[in-house]
This record gives sequence, C-alpha cells and structure tokens, in this order.
Amino acid sequence: MNARSPAVSVRGLERRYAGPPEVVALHPCAFDVDHGDFVAITGPSGSGKTTLLSLLGLLDTPSAGSYLLDGVDTASLTDRQRTALRAYRIGFVFQAFHLVSYRSVTDNVELGLTYQGVNRRHRRRAALEVIDQVGLTHRRDASCTTLSGGEKQRVAIARSLIRQPTLMLCDEPTGNLDTATSNQVLDLIEHVHLRGVTIVMITHDPDVAARATRRLTITDGVVAEPSPLIA
Repeated sequence: MNARSPAVSVRGLERRYAGPPEVVALHPCAFDVDHGDFVAITGPSGSGKTTLLSLLGLLDTPSAGSYLLDGVDTASLTDRQRTALRAYRIGFVFQAFHLVSYRSVTDNVELGLTYQGVNRRHRRRAALEVIDQVGLTHRRDASCTTLSGGEKQRVAIARSLIRQPTLMLCDEPTGNLDTATSNQVLDLIEHVHLRGVTIVMITHDPDVAARATRRLTITDGVVAEPSPLIA
C-alpha cells in the first residue's frame, strides 16, 4: 500500500443498467477518502447510495471510470483478485445484519475469516478477542436468534473487525434500531474509527450523519463534493 495514496480514490465512476429504458444509477463522480476518514454518504431513498457503496465494496463493477483502493487499481483485477482484496481489506456492516441465525455469536464472527484461509483454532481465538472488544463476551455462545437488534449489529461489527480491514463500509447500520441502541452502535463505530479504520457510512438520517467527520451527498445518482459538517 502506498502510504501517500488515499484509502479510496474514484474518478469518473459510473453505473448504468441496460434498458430499455437505460437507467443511470450513478452518474460519473470523482472524490477521495483519506486514510482514517469517517465519511457519511447521505441522500433520499433511491438516490444511489447503495449503488455507490456496492461499487466501493467490490460487490458490483462500474460501467465506466476508475476506483483505487489503497492505491490498487481495482479495474485491472481478475474476479479472484477482487474477491481476495475484498476479503482482506474491506469490512461490511449492513442494516439487515446478515447473520446466520441458527449459529452462535462466535460462529458468525468466525465467518469473517473464512475466505482468508485461517485455520479453525486461530479463527476461534481471533473471534473471541473481537467479541470481547464489542462487549459481547457474555453472549458468545448464544444463538443469534436470541439476540436483540443492537446485539446483532455488534456481532456484525465484530465479524467485520476480525478481518482487520483498512476500510469499513456501513449500510444504514442503525436503520433497524431504536434511538438509544443506535447511539450505542454509533459509539462503537466511532471507536473503530479512532483505531484508524477508514469508515464510509450511508444513511438517510441527518443525526447519524452528524457523527461522521465528512459528508458526501447524493441525489438522483449525482454525488456532490465532500464538505465539512457544520457544528
């Protein structure tokens, strides 16, 4: 990784879906996210937030433009290389948690290392460490069906952290939570940010966005330049 390169750098990034009629989900955009930034992407439902996050997470491929992650040009990578880059560099936290409901907290967190080829003993040890970091040691053997919404999101964050990502992408991480639980989850995400992890979070909630240090806005697939949040 080139230490002088941004964590994220996009130029002319665009996503179109063939028609008829053709749909432009993301118009060409250009922005950088520096290492250690905490960026909120805000906009109304259907504005293109999830499309942009899917491109940044290498879950989708752009129709045009370039995306450099930690200085690596993702457009030149094979599918296998993209999968490896995603597994080692990117952590995900989703609104719907995406946990395996019939498995334990520890089993779900271990899944974060599955695609890194880490053996079971080391996966278990790493899982227990991050479960402790998110305050769920007392629930490590519990089935995910018995967890509250806030606990499920903590498991999701632990599953992301076990990868030791350089970039964490959060898709409406508080969307299914009440206000008090949302604040607890945001406190945890801020703690992750203070450890040096770059955070990009999409949200429609201005109070959630206010927890970030920078903001991008997106409307009808058009991304605005980032600007400092006003206190």
